[in-house]
Amino acid sequence: MAEHDALGATRESYDALASTYAELFRDSLRDSPLDRAILGVFAEAVRAGGGGQVADVGCGPGHVTAHLGQLGLAAFGVDASPAMVEMARQDCPGLRFDVGSLAALDIADGALGGVLSRWSVIHTPPQELPVVLAEFHRVLEPCGHLLIGFSASDDPSRPTQVWDHAVAPAYRWWPDHLAAMLRESGLAEVARMVRQPQPTDRRQFQEIQLLARKA
Repeated sequence: MAEHDALGATRESYDALASTYAELFRDSLRDSPLDRAILGVFAEAVRAGGGGQVADVGCGPGHVTAHLGQLGLAAFGVDASPAMVEMARQDCPGLRFDVGSLAALDIADGALGGVLSRWSVIHTPPQELPVVLAEFHRVLEPCGHLLIGFSASDDPSRPTQVWDHAVAPAYRWWPDHLAAMLRESGLAEVARMVRQPQPTDRRQFQEIQLLARKA
């Protein structure tokens, strides 16, 4: 029950703030060359594996889904917030966007060449994260790639830490701990990008992006 309550509360919060969120983050990639670089690496990995469809899970207003399309990927978006999905459909009319849950994706087994999860797992209660990672593994084809982004815990003795996110309660993860969880789910780490906090950042957290491949 707790995980469903968390999902419902997160959905309602993002529904209420969809317009504000979109305004804040719609152009975020323009000022983030590191993010563009790792997305480019992800796109190359997917294309090298055959170029199957890519799901941007937790896609928000769809700006990153659109960027994946510009990189030559057959990308579509999934988000738990109906308001976010509606906004993405309006902003990116040529792309597909669906309402859905990370823990129960309406996608066939092995259907995807890639899954992008940019900070979409941060509101997932720690005990539920293995279910989400198993779902990512399920929908990926053999040798398909996952790129997952999250904020890092700063204490290896506390592999998960709660932090006061502006929208809903969120969790930070010790990177090696999350990488181990990926391995347990059948997803082997290929590469890792670590972005150090900048003096102007409101939150002084490392940002981690892990690229993993399905065995």
